[in-house]
Amino acid sequence: MHFRLTGLDRTEFAPLFGLDDAERARRGARRCVVDAKPGYPDRIELRDLEPGEAALLVNYVHQPGDSPFRSSHAIYVGERSRERFDAVDRLPEMLRLRPISLRAFDAAHMLRDALLAEGDDVESALRDLLGDPRHAYVHLHFARAGCYAARAVRA
Repeated sequence: MHFRLTGLDRTEFAPLFGLDDAERARRGARRCVVDAKPGYPDRIELRDLEPGEAALLVNYVHQPGDSPFRSSHAIYVGERSRERFDAVDRLPEMLRLRPISLRAFDAAHMLRDALLAEGDDVESALRDLLGDPRHAYVHLHFARAGCYAARAVRA
């Protein structure tokens, strides 16, 4: 089973990048400077940001589907991140470094299965979940913090 993994589109966050801290805070976002690696996983390029880079911490609706599983959580987006990660059968290192919760949803956005995996096992868990024809897509979350990492579909 082949999979396509995508990061988020920078244009969703572009209006927040040029704001001052007070206006950003009014919109529920915070600017921070990365002080450790790993530690600030960028959801656009799907990479750990480098120390010294600036990031925005925002609340993101990662599960907008009309179901009881509608959900949002805090995520980081790098100010310098430009190219949305979009690859087939390639798992970025940031998803291999941490325990990952994989959540499989059907076309009605209902959760149908979930697995925990680490390292190279993340890829095989992803293939297993997408191999079930009842699953329309999989959300990957960082298991410890619970925050959204990326979305996968069949390629």
